[in-house]
Amino acid sequence: MTEFKDKLKAARADAQFTQQAMADRTLISKRTIEKWETGERTPPPYVQRFVLNELEELKAEK
Repeated sequence: MTEFKDKLKAARADAQFTQQAMADRTLISKRTIEKWETGERTPPPYVQRFVLNELEELKAEK
């Protein structure tokens, strides 16, 4: 089973966003994104779905 941190890193890279660019576009702090990507913290499932869906939409805009 793929962990959220791995899914997030892959989705962000696929959307061609740096952590800072993702933070600017989603209004989620860069530090929070860093903690999610290192596995230091894991958001609740509903936030995980929201973030991954948001990255998909942002990718489609490019």
